[in-house]
Amino acid sequence: MIAALGVGLVFIFARGAESRAAEKYETTKVVTVAAGKTVLPGESIKSALDSGKLSETDVPKGSVLESALRQSELTSLDDKVALTTLYAGEQLLSTKFGGVGDTIDVATLPLPAGMIAKPQSFDLPVGSFILPGSQLAVFLTTDASTPTCLLIDRVSVISVGATTTVVPEGEEAPVVGASPALHLAVTQEQFEQIEDGKKRGVLSVALLNSASDVKVDKTGPCATIRDAR
Repeated sequence: MIAALGVGLVFIFARGAESRAAEKYETTKVVTVAAGKTVLPGESIKSALDSGKLSETDVPKGSVLESALRQSELTSLDDKVALTTLYAGEQLLSTKFGGVGDTIDVATLPLPAGMIAKPQSFDLPVGSFILPGSQLAVFLTTDASTPTCLLIDRVSVISVGATTTVVPEGEEAPVVGASPALHLAVTQEQFEQIEDGKKRGVLSVALLNSASDVKVDKTGPCATIRDAR
């Protein structure tokens, strides 16, 4: 009887080992951050998908993390944003994404040598895809009778802060907006241009990529407006 019990235990152990081995080599597809890519705090799942930052990867079943996302689950999470930095190869977990009101880690980039950091808020819409590393063009509108002019052709964002309160001109009560406080890497001249532009009119920004073609007017009406300090 003891011998039979021993054989039974060996059989159970062997079956368990086979099951663990099968689990180790059997794979399932989960969504991970693509090779060479990083998803930054505040970036939406839709934005990460559209920019090729996410991929479907075969992962051993035994290595799949709890709350790991599958491709079929992403559509319902389009409006969710990353709450922390996600690195290449990392499995996407539902617990690392959230919505409005959830705490987001603040990502920052080092300040380039010779530059200064300029904190600045702009009236930006909800869901703006402005993140650390983004490139912006800054425009100035002085009044309705003059054209909107390119003030600075390109500046880099080194950090994106919390939502600020926007107070529209002529209103006493503040209106809560979704304008993140940006830190821009600028030269001294660009710092002065932004400060001067704030006094003369309304500043706005456009998001750029490496191929965006923006040119400062050096001879036309915008040259006069830009240089009139």
